[in-house]
Formats: sequence, C-alpha cells, structure tokens
Amino acid sequence: MKGYKKYYTQKIVWYLITLIFAVALNFVLPRLMPGDPVSAIAGQAAEGMTDAQAIKKVYDEYIEKFGVNQPIPVQFAKWLKGAVHGDFGVSFSQYPRTVADIIKSSVGWTLALQLPAILLGWLLGNVLGAVAAYIKGVFDKVILPAFLFISNVPAFGMAVVLLTIFGVTLGWAPTSGAYGYDLIPNMSWTFVKSVFAHYQLPFWAIVLTTIGGQAIGMRSMSIYELNADYVKYSRFLGIKDRKIVGYVFRNAMLPQITGLAMSLGTMMGGALVSEIIFSYPGIGTTMMSAIKGNDYPLLSACTLIITVMVLVANLLVEIIYGVIDPRIKAAQQD
Repeated sequence: MKGYKKYYTQKIVWYLITLIFAVALNFVLPRLMPGDPVSAIAGQAAEGMTDAQAIKKVYDEYIEKFGVNQPIPVQFAKWLKGAVHGDFGVSFSQYPRTVADIIKSSVGWTLALQLPAILLGWLLGNVLGAVAAYIKGVFDKVILPAFLFISNVPAFGMAVVLLTIFGVTLGWAPTSGAYGYDLIPNMSWTFVKSVFAHYQLPFWAIVLTTIGGQAIGMRSMSIYELNADYVKYSRFLGIKDRKIVGYVFRNAMLPQITGLAMSLGTMMGGALVSEIIFSYPGIGTTMMSAIKGNDYPLLSACTLIITVMVLVANLLVEIIYGVIDPRIKAAQQD
C-alpha cells in the first residue's frame, strides 16, 4: 500500500494546485470582457425616467448591489466565500434569478448527455481497434478508416450534419431542445418519450466523433503487444491463443485509460458546442447566454463547474489506472 499511497498523494496534490489556479482564472478572465452588463439591468429599472440624476442613482445602486465597484481582490474573496457554500451570486442576464438555480437546472442535462456518450464512444472505439488488430480484414481496411475519418469532424460539425440529415431532411428526430416545447417536465410516459427522441441526435454526434480516435490508439497498441516477445514465447510454450489474447488486450487497454481521461477533458470543448447547435439546455447553452449577456457570475460558475468536473473525472481515471497497472506501484516503491 505504500507505493499506492505515494502515487495517490502526488496526484491529489497536483490536482489541488491545478484547481487553485483554475478557480482564480475562472473568476478573473470573464471580468476582462469588454462591456458593462450592469447598465442593461439598471436601464430596465430606470425605464421611463427622464431625470438624469435619478437614472444615475439607480445605476449606482445596482453597481453597489452587485459589488462591481469594489477592487478585484475584494470581489474575488467574496465570490470565493460564497462559491464554497454553493452561492455564486445573482445572474446579470437573468436577474433576479440566482446563478446556483441556473446551474442546477443545466448541469444535469450535460452530465446525462455527455458522460454516457463519451463512455460508449470510448468502449466501441476500443472494441473496434482490438478487432481490427486481431481479425483485420474488413474491420481494418474499411470500417476503421471510415470511423477515423468521422472522428476528424469536429463535434459541432457532426452535430450540423446529423441535424441536417435526420432532423431537417428526413424528419426522423427533433431539431432542438431536450423535450417538446408544449410539455412540462414530469414522469409521464409522453415526457419520457419526448426526452428520448430529443436525446438521440446530440448523443450520437458525440459518440461518432469519439470512436475513431480511440480505435486507432487501441489498434496500434494491440499490434505492438501481439508482436511482443512474451506473446511469441507463450505460443512456443503451447499456451492457448485465447488466453494470450486476453493478456494482450489487457496490456493494450492501459494507455487507453489515459485516452479516456483526455476524452473527458475534451468533453467540455466541442461537445459543449454541439449542445448549442441543438439548443440543448446544458452547460454549453448556458455559457453561450452568459457570454452574450456579459454575465460574469454565471460565466464564472459555468467554467468552474466544468473545471471541477474535468479534474474529478481525470483524477478518478488516474486512481483506476493505478489500481489496474501494477507497474505504477513498483515504480513508486523503487
């Protein structure tokens, strides 16, 4: 356990350091955006007023209420104190709705869409890569190159293609939203069917762009392992090929665990843009509305949630990697 303890301690420390820098950047960078979001809210409140002094007083009140007249370090300290307790303040673009309420209503949609899609794409990609390396034939000459080509299409590009073909041209699937606009969220069968129908296009847009990259990595590692000396020696000893292949693909899977971590990291890149293409009510769409409205609190909270999700996912993958690869423990003990 000593080797594992050292390994996990180092990983956790590095992830905590990364989190500290990420939190600071998540707060500062949105506030460097040009524009004055408070003026829009104050303008709505002062609508109909003609007295310049009264309008200025309303504006000053909102400036003080949101605390944007204070130095950045003071704002950061207050924001961090509230963020620890889940309070990210009030949204500028959706005032007086709180940021926490907006995030709560969107983060579940993103997790439900992207995590299963990336995990399925990763699994299918590894299976395809292993089959292409071992059986070859049509899997290696046709299917793998096709998925490799598809994987080079950005997630938002695949989203547009699927939307155009299956949503607009064929009309097989809804083109936007997470459920019918005429429905209210509930546990009825009608609502569940609507959610499932709206789920298909964004889900498969992410899956299809994930398979190729994982498949080519698994194929390369499998070919390397199949030509390793221990495989030749095992066959010389008369060990059954099925047992040898099991060890081969187990060893080939180890680097693919790292590939999964990278996939989870990029999940919050192009995959979020695909949410915007389909108007899916996840973090991606929420971020877009925050950027358009110069909504500093909402944008900071979105990027922070994304950062935490990616770091936690990668840390879990590192922990799993340490368990399944005994070489890590040996290296730490050395």
